[in-house]
Amino acid sequence: MNVSGASAVTEFILLSFPCSRKAQILLFMLFSMAYVLTLMGNGAIVCAVRLDHRLHSPMYLLLANFSFLEICYINTTVPRMLENFLSESKTISFTACFLQFYFFFSLGITETFLLPVMAFDRYLAICRPLHYPNIMSSRLCINLVVLCWVTAFLCYPVPIYLITQLPFCGPNVIDHFVCDPGPLLALSCIPAPGIELSCSLLSSLIIFITFFFILTSYMLVLRAVLRVPSAAGRRKAFSTCGSHLLVVCLFYGTIMVMYISPNSGNPAGTQKVVTLIYSSVTPLVNPLIYSLRNKDMKAALRRIQERTKILKVN
Repeated sequence: MNVSGASAVTEFILLSFPCSRKAQILLFMLFSMAYVLTLMGNGAIVCAVRLDHRLHSPMYLLLANFSFLEICYINTTVPRMLENFLSESKTISFTACFLQFYFFFSLGITETFLLPVMAFDRYLAICRPLHYPNIMSSRLCINLVVLCWVTAFLCYPVPIYLITQLPFCGPNVIDHFVCDPGPLLALSCIPAPGIELSCSLLSSLIIFITFFFILTSYMLVLRAVLRVPSAAGRRKAFSTCGSHLLVVCLFYGTIMVMYISPNSGNPAGTQKVVTLIYSSVTPLVNPLIYSLRNKDMKAALRRIQERTKILKVN
């Protein structure tokens, strides 16, 4: 990315969580453990769907893609954050900062597109069960997933390019653990209300349109479930959808606080905690939510565990 000729800043300092050296090491150990557990949990779901033919259905293909997305998502922030815990300088180059910004946002937008597709899949499965196999074919599922990824990665290049052209002449300290638009715009030497407004509008459109789609899908699902005469059928439907709804609430609840207005005056501490929830905590708990509430997934994970034990014995 080209830096504007007026720019004097060649690197930024990510403060992350400023505290004593002992506390930094403790945070490093804590986040390292959470990072490894996140990779293992989401990786287990991807492997289970890949290796168990019983899970080769659109619902589980979407879930595996979602878990793979979470692995990518957490890798945009946590490795740098762990490095900063042990680093004295805590610097990140201008280019690396905006690359992190791009991938962090693109993967986050991919998630906001993928969650409505998962809601649409549940709507078809519960409200249109007879037509579901014909409508939600594996080919359509793959096409929707590809569309989510490609469209998401095309959303933010222009706004990010415009921000790189702003003059950054100091200070260069970002009171955050990730290169985020709010803190970056605050460091610009000149106000950029047009760019700030465009970022806010783009984020708002993506968040509200996708959230409205999810909400509508689950209102239709709820109406259909309440009409099911069997109590066991209602429980199964609620169990299937409940895990997805919990993930939606965790993710959308936090991003709405942050990105409806990127410079809305939230204290730096609040921004860090909220960002930490949707970028690190949500990917950590998602495997627990999906595996513990889904009998097929738990059975598949048990079969993989048993297969691994047999291979070790042999």
